[in-house]
Formats: sequence, structure tokens, C-alpha cells
Amino acid sequence: MIQFDQVSKRYPGSDQILKNVSFSIDAGEFVFVTGHSGAGKSTLLKLIAATERPTSGTVLIANQNTSQLKPSAIPFLRRRFGLIFQDHKLLYDRNCFENVILPLRINGIAEQEAARRVRAALDKVGLLNKEKAMPITLSGGEQQRLAIARAVVSRPAILLADEPTGNLDAGYAADIMAIFQAFNQVGVTVIMSTHDALGMSANQNRVLHLNQGQLTEEAPAQDHFNVNTPTETFSS
Repeated sequence: MIQFDQVSKRYPGSDQILKNVSFSIDAGEFVFVTGHSGAGKSTLLKLIAATERPTSGTVLIANQNTSQLKPSAIPFLRRRFGLIFQDHKLLYDRNCFENVILPLRINGIAEQEAARRVRAALDKVGLLNKEKAMPITLSGGEQQRLAIARAVVSRPAILLADEPTGNLDAGYAADIMAIFQAFNQVGVTVIMSTHDALGMSANQNRVLHLNQGQLTEEAPAQDHFNVNTPTETFSS
């Protein structure tokens, strides 16, 4: 489904953010992308979502080379994705219902069907009773759940989450992780960046670890921080 082949990324006037990164992700996987601040995690997610293009190398999404897509084809590719950010990117002048329905209106979904989908998405994240509330009145964890509802309302095949629990306490973070795991269990591919995966999941989720823009190892999350467990090392 997703394949990186010797992908590098450099922004004008900056050092190389990613350096010859190669990996593949199959449909239905739950993958953590870990690394220090500035390691290239957010850039990696942007390349997957085709909001950025590689400086060199090949990014394939469902066998489509993102560098060769016409600009008119990019919005159709992005419909595969639900994007979730640490800072939520909510519209604070619209209530919860209006925030979640926005992508459906952009995609031309009929209003009655859109409303049904919005309430189903709000229900999945435990916010059905908050549909008329303004985002500013929600807690940090509730705002993140609202952002998840907006990301999944279009029924994407892939969820990309950039540090979604970074500003949350342990209780809220566990709630958010449970929501992602529930979507993954019904077949949604989940790719989540985080500073570390320790305690984030008890499952044998894969970890793509970035260090100074290089992919240095790949291992199950619960083994990733066990110094006694051998991990596979990738050369660049």
C-alpha cells in the first residue's frame, strides 16, 4: 500500500531532513514512527499524505508515484487519508458538528447522509452529546477526539496522526490510543508519529525509528526500548 524507496527530503536553505529512507507498509497495519524532535517524523507523514514531495527517491501510495501525479489527481489521492495533528487545527468559530461535517461538504456528500455520518463519527469518539458545543469549551482530550472524528468521517483507508497524544495526560492519551486501535481492528491502516512508543501499545506494532533523518531500526513497539532485544538495523 505504501512504499518508500531511497527517499530523501531537503527544504530550501535547510539540512537534509530525510536521507535515503526505504520501507513498506501493508494495508491494515498499525505503525509507530518514532524519533527525537527534528528527526523527520512529521516530514515522513507529509510525504505519505502527498502534501510534500520527495527531493529524490520514490514514494508509492497504492502503486501511484506521488511525484508523477498531476496536481488535479492529488485531492483524489488524499481522500484515502484521515489527517490528525497535535494542535487539532479545529475551527473555533464553528461547533463540533460543523467542524466534522466540513470535509463531507467539500466532497459534495448530500446533507442528510453527511449529517448521519457526522453523528456516527461523533458517537465513535464519545462526543455525540457535544455536537452543538463550541470546541473552545472542550478539554484537550475532547478536542483531540473531535479532530479524530473529523478525520474519520470520510471513511479513509489510512489514518495519519502526528504526535496526537503529545499534549495530553496519561488518561486522555490512553483513551486516544484505544480509539486508534479500534479503527485499526476494523481494517484501517494507522501510522502514528510519537517521541517514543513505550507504553503506547501492548500489541506487536511495528516501529519505524528515525535518527537524524535516517531509518535506523524497525521492531515491534514493545521490544523497541528493550536493550536486551535484538532489532533489525537498516543501513542508509
